[in-house]
Amino acid sequence: MKVLITGGAGFIGSTIASRCLDEGIDVVIVDNLSTGRAEFIQNRTWYRGDIADGELIDRVFADHPDIDATIGCAAKIVVPESVADPLYYYTENVSKGLALLGHLIRNGCERFVFSSSAAIYAPGQGITETAPLHAMSPYARTKAHFEQALEDVTAGTPLRAVSLRYFNPIGADQKFRSGLQVLQPTHALGVMIDKYHAGEPFPVTGTDWETRDGTGIRDYVHVQDLADAHVAAVRRFDTITANGTPYRVINLGSGTGTTVFELVKAFENVTGKPLATELVGRRPGDNAGAYPDITLAGELLGWKPALSVEQGISDSLAWYSRRNLVLKEGSDE
Repeated sequence: MKVLITGGAGFIGSTIASRCLDEGIDVVIVDNLSTGRAEFIQNRTWYRGDIADGELIDRVFADHPDIDATIGCAAKIVVPESVADPLYYYTENVSKGLALLGHLIRNGCERFVFSSSAAIYAPGQGITETAPLHAMSPYARTKAHFEQALEDVTAGTPLRAVSLRYFNPIGADQKFRSGLQVLQPTHALGVMIDKYHAGEPFPVTGTDWETRDGTGIRDYVHVQDLADAHVAAVRRFDTITANGTPYRVINLGSGTGTTVFELVKAFENVTGKPLATELVGRRPGDNAGAYPDITLAGELLGWKPALSVEQGISDSLAWYSRRNLVLKEGSDE
């Protein structure tokens, strides 16, 4: 089996590529390195360019006519950036994504696994795939719009698609071939790690939410577990999309969520040291948080997370200490 992975030089895409190779699946990568890293695709078949470039995609399939499926990971994902420049996000995530679908259909590649986002749901706990969508940022809305387009395209063309929705990937490839390339992450665990190393308190934003301990709840899943789910989706693709279901949506995640206080405790368990915190008020735009129901992932993918939040924290800390040895500062070559 051989798969095309768009965005295969990014954090998630490169981990998926590694897991595919570990499982005996050949990979071909298309990435323009706008956010991905060349260090993550060393010794892999790689084409540098844009997913909307029809000539490039045609060349990929001319060189590799045996590609069985495409995994779509190419996207812009920074919420504040999407608020500041929504036109850019709609161009990158929707317009170019639709162009890619046309190129795939033209080349006879009719299996598409979309690496989507559970941010398209309204906040809630135990969210199922049939829950109403309520994307709360331009970034999330681009994911929702592209998914809606996918449903329409698969209804009227030979293309079939599986969308995998998930929230917050943590950890790193467990062989440390790749990890989070962002030097100043804004998600909770990234901030926690930076504060820990700086000897500064970690801010807990709000303690009066309607959750089991009053702090916001988020869903974390190890990036290697996410990669394994994408591999399972490729391997089981024809079964998942059989019987008149050319488009399927599947949630991925922990199935339980993790509150901020629980994340702090897990961090302390991993480091063996207390983590200084400061309690601050809710930020504008904050909400109690969400996590998905993952029952369908078990039924269709035979998947559930194998790695704990503690393992994700441990691997994130290990990657933090190795990151500068892997990444060539200021270089995308």
